[in-house]
Amino acid sequence: MARIEKIELRMVDLVPKVKRTDAIQSFVSQETPIVTITDSDGATGTGYSYTIGTGGSSVMRLLADHLAPRLIGRDADMIEAIWHELEFATHATTIGAITSIALAAVDTALWDLRARKQGLPLWKLAGGAKDRCPLYTTEGGWLHIDTQALVDDALEAQSKGFNGSKVKIGKPHGAEDFERLAAVRAAVGDGYEIMTDCNQGFAVDEAIRRAERLRELDLAWIEEPLPADDIDGHVRLSSSTATPVAIGESLYSIRHFREYMQKGACSIVQVDVGRIGGITPWLKVAHAAEAFDIPVCPHFLMELHVSLTCAVPNGKYVEYIPQLDELTGSRMTIEDGHALAPAEPGIGIDWDWDAVLGMSIPEFTATVTERGD
Repeated sequence: MARIEKIELRMVDLVPKVKRTDAIQSFVSQETPIVTITDSDGATGTGYSYTIGTGGSSVMRLLADHLAPRLIGRDADMIEAIWHELEFATHATTIGAITSIALAAVDTALWDLRARKQGLPLWKLAGGAKDRCPLYTTEGGWLHIDTQALVDDALEAQSKGFNGSKVKIGKPHGAEDFERLAAVRAAVGDGYEIMTDCNQGFAVDEAIRRAERLRELDLAWIEEPLPADDIDGHVRLSSSTATPVAIGESLYSIRHFREYMQKGACSIVQVDVGRIGGITPWLKVAHAAEAFDIPVCPHFLMELHVSLTCAVPNGKYVEYIPQLDELTGSRMTIEDGHALAPAEPGIGIDWDWDAVLGMSIPEFTATVTERGD
């Protein structure tokens, strides 16, 4: 039995390659906590998570002061037990983003370690439902982008075999959103999916009104239309529109997902490893969604989510937003508009360690080798 001997903590702050705006915010920075775990056999596993520009320092302090020291001496293969112990140790700050982001980095590292030691890629270790999954693109659909540029980006993605494009909505008047989306629909035709994302920008009555206005465009889904904690509002919206309602990137507990699904408040689950607290709870949500005949279309983290989407039978789409290009030696493989599951053992991230070390922020770089309780 190999026990954990060392945890290395780093954080890299990445600037998005393009301007990213939505109905409520601009995404100007991607703080990326990175955790590497080494066991007594000398094997290593690396995990990561992310913020959209705030909270990274708090995540790193939580890791260094409270989570990483608890890992020393533990059997690295007891992933479920470790996840629950760490969650309980931080119960005063759960359920919430800071704790979930920290847990995700640790849990993902443990899965990477297990997969590497077993010589299996994550998608096979976690289920092995398929070896590829369709892509849709988000990077060309931000709210500030003009209509013709939206059309051009969607046509380019369509020519590459992508299955759909996501367009942010939330302009001051619904007519503006309709005009932009109608132009995209006219250009790509009926066989190409158009996803929309509100980023929690509406109250329920406005969301119902806009969903009705957009119904004729046959949208793939309307994403995060309301504040994530307004479950009853999502029930009202879901019962009033034929357009699928997608939720999940702002939920931090498997029980929150359970309540959404039980109440019929969503029809697409977008569970995010970095927000739900890691691969361990991600798989629980995905399997629960399968029981409700709900597809899983995870949010962001395409380099990791391709493996998980391929692991489960109800994994439907991978969202194309390159995240780690500056930190990796190779890219996600794309073929005919599909993301191919990585063949190498582990979570499928080919870290460029020279780049990681060179971009790591010294203030948040630490090595933990002693047990703490």
